[in-house]
Order: sequence, then structure tokens, then C-alpha cells
Amino acid sequence: MLIHTRGTGGERTVALKAGDIFHAQAGDEHFAEPVGEARILVIEKEGSV
Repeated sequence: MLIHTRGTGGERTVALKAGDIFHAQAGDEHFAEPVGEARILVIEKEGSV
């Protein structure tokens, strides 16, 4: 699983493995790119989308 983010620090891509946790900073744009089969749990604050 690759997570792509863009924020005040620029753009970056983070590779996640099974069991990893990713926390996006407030105001950062982000999206997930599955690499193969993936199961993802996404938790967003109400009104953040």
C-alpha cells in the first residue's frame, strides 16, 4: 500500500506494510494506492472531507 500526501512540506509517498498505521496531518491532501490486494480501515473526523 502506498500513501501519497501533499501538504506544507511538499509531496511524499509512504510505503505501508501489514499492521502499519499512517496519520495524515490536518490540511494535508492524501490518497491510498493499493499494491496488490489490500484491506484498509480509514478513520476521518466528521466534516474533514
